[in-house]
Amino acid sequence: MRPKTAFVVLSYNTKKLTSQCIDSLKIAGGNNLKIIVVDNNSSDGSQEMLKSRKDIEYFLLKNNLGFTGGNNYGIRHCLKKGHKFIGIINSDTIVDKDFLQPLVNQLKFNPDTGLVGPKIYFYPGKEYHRNRYKSSEKGKVIWSVGGNIDWDNVYASNRGIDEVDHGQYDKITETDFVSGCCLAATSDTWKKINLFDERYYLYYEDADLSQKSKKIGLKNVCVPQSKIWHINAGSSKVGGGLHDYFITRNRLLFGIKWASSRAKLSLIKESFKLLLKGRQFQKKAIKDFYLLNFGKGSWK
Repeated sequence: MRPKTAFVVLSYNTKKLTSQCIDSLKIAGGNNLKIIVVDNNSSDGSQEMLKSRKDIEYFLLKNNLGFTGGNNYGIRHCLKKGHKFIGIINSDTIVDKDFLQPLVNQLKFNPDTGLVGPKIYFYPGKEYHRNRYKSSEKGKVIWSVGGNIDWDNVYASNRGIDEVDHGQYDKITETDFVSGCCLAATSDTWKKINLFDERYYLYYEDADLSQKSKKIGLKNVCVPQSKIWHINAGSSKVGGGLHDYFITRNRLLFGIKWASSRAKLSLIKESFKLLLKGRQFQKKAIKDFYLLNFGKGSWK
């Protein structure tokens, strides 16, 4: 019998991390979870490692389709195969052994739920402010328990980030958006919201997906009984031109699509200032937004 639940792991030059992620998913899901790995044309030996594994379904893409295109490829495969509960998870994560069932239960018994996500911790030693914490607190520092959107300024941020977990976020809670680091939905919901908008390529695509879920009357929910640890930016790294480019362009795309008229006007004014005085890739991002050059755009 085909497992009702499947998770897509998107891989890009994270050979060791991807292997660790798969191993943790196998422990959590056993025979009840199908693991689909989509590789965005890695060049670090990931392909050989993934081809050798018999406990996954593996797809190698000819080109790097980004976060949105790569995950959509895997989700479409899951839909064709008839999996009822379909999730995505970053390759730079490790899941708790009891990670799976709380997410499935939320979707199974709450038909008004659209997207679900777990409580996400920083992997021990990978905290942004790692010198701030005691050794006993490592592994308990929150990366995300859902997300907040500041609609006045059009900024998305992780709820609870950098806080040590003392049980303050242990209730299942509706949230503005569910992080693309790990989220799941029923096959019916994926079909209704039409997967990820591939114009984003990466960044802000999860906030957009969550708004599409809300638009059809569903709630986006964080289920803290499900836990994972995020090594953070395993394939994209933090900061630099890539962040400047995609966050600048995609924040504009997201805001113009979903924000109030007042916030849209503020975004447009801000974009013209960046066009004149922004950093190199911020300027490129603004130009590409107005030229409708989405997807990978002008990113090198």
